[in-house]
Amino acid sequence: MSSSGETPPQMLRVLIAGICLADKENLAVDISQEFAGSKDWAVEQQWVSLGKNLPKPEITSLTVQRLETPAPKFLLLNRLLKTINLYDFEYIIVSDDDIVLPVNFLDSYLALVSHHNFAIAQPARTHESYIDHPFVEQLDGIDARWTRFVEIGPLFSLHRSAFDYILPFDEASPMGWGNDFVWPVLAEKHSLKMGIVDAVPVAHSLRKPVAYYDYASTAKTMNDYLSRKQHLSKKDAFFILESYA
Repeated sequence: MSSSGETPPQMLRVLIAGICLADKENLAVDISQEFAGSKDWAVEQQWVSLGKNLPKPEITSLTVQRLETPAPKFLLLNRLLKTINLYDFEYIIVSDDDIVLPVNFLDSYLALVSHHNFAIAQPARTHESYIDHPFVEQLDGIDARWTRFVEIGPLFSLHRSAFDYILPFDEASPMGWGNDFVWPVLAEKHSLKMGIVDAVPVAHSLRKPVAYYDYASTAKTMNDYLSRKQHLSKKDAFFILESYA
């Protein structure tokens, strides 16, 4: 289903909220085209472009906001999402611009997310990816796992059942760091499942993480944020409740 045109009434809708760094090497065009190729979902894409360069022509029609100067990711997402009637959508998928999606990613991923009732979810990362938390690396031989942790990037999904509890994103950590240790507390409080989909991992190896912002400052903001929020420790968060083959 393309990102434009009439939506058959029987198809559920998914919103892609994307962030593209226009001045850096990126894969936003490939990512947007893969999303647009869905056969099972009515896909709407809204991308925010950051940088002095114009968005590439192939993604111009999907770009709804453009800023020339840097801005924190989760502030941008809040600004974007507040303009949208979120409950028009079954899922929201937040995507960076530097990942490689496997063919038929969206349909395969959301089929497993839906089947396992994951309200907050992410695809695993491929073995060759940059990986901040080894817990999210693909586990070979399983389809998915029910976990107490879903990373804030490079791609994650929210089911509509989670919107009231997760959105808007907490701007006390504007880059989003630390949200993924607070989310499991909220999820368990409201009986929402979190999970990682291993059958359709994404490759995250185009750009090294934290290369374009101040790591020390962002880490301090995260620590300050977590000091004021109920959250899980890494020891408690990096835990598989159930695996699905």
